[in-house]
Amino acid sequence: MAHDQWTRRDFFRRSAAFGAVALGGPTLLSACQSTGDGGDALQQARDSGSIRIGIANEQPYGFADSSGNVTGEAPEVAKAVFKALGVNEVENQVVTFNQLIPALNARKYDMVTAGMFITPERCGQAAFSIPDYTALAALLVPRGNPQGVRNFEDLAAKNVQVAVLSGAVEKGYATAAGVDEGNIRTLDTQDSMLRSVADGRVYCAALTDISLKWLVKQNPNVPVEVTESFQPVENGQPVISAGGFVFRKDDDPLREAFNQELRRLHESGEWLRIVEPFGFGEANLPGPDVTTEKLCSA
Repeated sequence: MAHDQWTRRDFFRRSAAFGAVALGGPTLLSACQSTGDGGDALQQARDSGSIRIGIANEQPYGFADSSGNVTGEAPEVAKAVFKALGVNEVENQVVTFNQLIPALNARKYDMVTAGMFITPERCGQAAFSIPDYTALAALLVPRGNPQGVRNFEDLAAKNVQVAVLSGAVEKGYATAAGVDEGNIRTLDTQDSMLRSVADGRVYCAALTDISLKWLVKQNPNVPVEVTESFQPVENGQPVISAGGFVFRKDDDPLREAFNQELRRLHESGEWLRIVEPFGFGEANLPGPDVTTEKLCSA
């Protein structure tokens, strides 16, 4: 098969292989397990030498690799932070993206390491770290982009269908730009988004440029491409999108200690070394004007 060719069978083989690793890996925790009845999560982690994290199998933010090991930008940064805090073992639980915060508050794990954007709605449900990274949006389109769409406003003007990830911010960006609700399809996984575009069930999919570029890189035979990155607009103002780590609101000692070490990673340059293999660069490092307080009140 030529390098630029793709078949439905080839795609499903890729998807099935990844799904088996993601859901059957040895680090997946039972849904009935709990991190305890409360108390100081940081002290408990230091005493046990272990902490549990939640991921959503969204590449490259937090996912299981071909060996079943959990990796990605957020878990690798978290591992470096916890090593500095004296916690050497990081266990994980995989849930769908829209269940990350509910499962956190149900004490299924102690923090979310999924590259989750900091938004006012989410800040009402949980507590965020300092911003870990910033990112722009992009669209996954058929190769050649025959409709010529470049942003959410184009989707509204051309009346095309778009797939978004369940629980992610892109649906709000699309509706704010005037995309009809009937043209928005909500899906649970990146694989489903890729498959829907490749099969023509939707014209395009919207996600961060980091995610979509990674997705195309991992599936070179699928006839799709990623548009130029762009900044979404809401209420006439550009949206600053920044992701962070998520904690329960009563876990201030854990969040504050994590923030201190995360700042050190940012300032020392170690953060950049950790995240570069996942498609992040210096442009994704949050500036001093990008704060959790501003993002929570935007």
